[in-house]
Amino acid sequence: MLNITIIENFLLLGFSGGRELQILHVVIFLAMYLAILIGNLLIITLVIISSHLHTPMYFFLVNLSILDLGLTSVIMPKSMANSLKNIQLISYSECVTQMFFFLLFLSSDLFLLTVMAYDRYVAICQPLHYSSMMKWSSCIQMAGGAWMGGFLNAALHTGTVFSLPFCSNVINQFFCEIPHVVKISCSDSYLNELWALLFSSIPGFGCFVFIVMSYVQIFTTVLRMPSLANRQKAFSTCIPHITVISILFGTGVFGNVMQTSNSPYNVDQVLAVLYIVMPPMMNPIIYSMRNKDVKAALWKLLGFILGKKNKKIYPIHL
Repeated sequence: MLNITIIENFLLLGFSGGRELQILHVVIFLAMYLAILIGNLLIITLVIISSHLHTPMYFFLVNLSILDLGLTSVIMPKSMANSLKNIQLISYSECVTQMFFFLLFLSSDLFLLTVMAYDRYVAICQPLHYSSMMKWSSCIQMAGGAWMGGFLNAALHTGTVFSLPFCSNVINQFFCEIPHVVKISCSDSYLNELWALLFSSIPGFGCFVFIVMSYVQIFTTVLRMPSLANRQKAFSTCIPHITVISILFGTGVFGNVMQTSNSPYNVDQVLAVLYIVMPPMMNPIIYSMRNKDVKAALWKLLGFILGKKNKKIYPIHL
């Protein structure tokens, strides 16, 4: 007979240990979370207030920043709060909600990066048709499709995982992650982990193939350009997107593959932090450092703020 129990709360082992280690975890997570908040909110602000950034590419970039903020906000504040309170519990409903929104933002992030690859394909391979193919109505529909795809993927995965019977409530992770939740189910652990990996890889693999095909067409078109300046300009618009995709896929694939192996518990934690924190923290830096338009908008904003602060106020003499 399987020892199936009714679960009301899960125990997140998280970054357990001495009080000093918990405080260190809070300090490190707080610093990373603040960096993510400041960077992504700055990107959103710059795009909103700068009229020359009101283009499809920056519209998608704003959506990407919103998704990155959501992705980290459903994980990091709860983990920091548990460490500060010296508790490890998360309720069943909170665990379901956390997994759903984590998958929603992560899946939508992936779908949106695929849409951004299509945007670069149209801009470089079909520049004469760009304005007609990338109308605002089309951009809104594509962004909405990315969010909807993420919603359906999250609902499907979350519903499937929590339909399993559980024999334990101890999750060897600092949040409700699919591989570790599947491990505490009563059915065969190895088959469940393998199923979870394959099942979650289907949308990712499809997006990866589409992105690769898009960039094969892009590079073919760019290499045929007679002007070196045009080739460099085309490549420069693609480098930030390629870098962001590489970080997301690299950390995500490496982390999930390692977690399905017999890796130590602490390694699983580090890998999870890597693919949750690195992309949202690096995306604003990548797009601001290699983009002249974003840097120009940033300097303009800083000049406006500093100008306001340095403005002299003269007294009125009656």
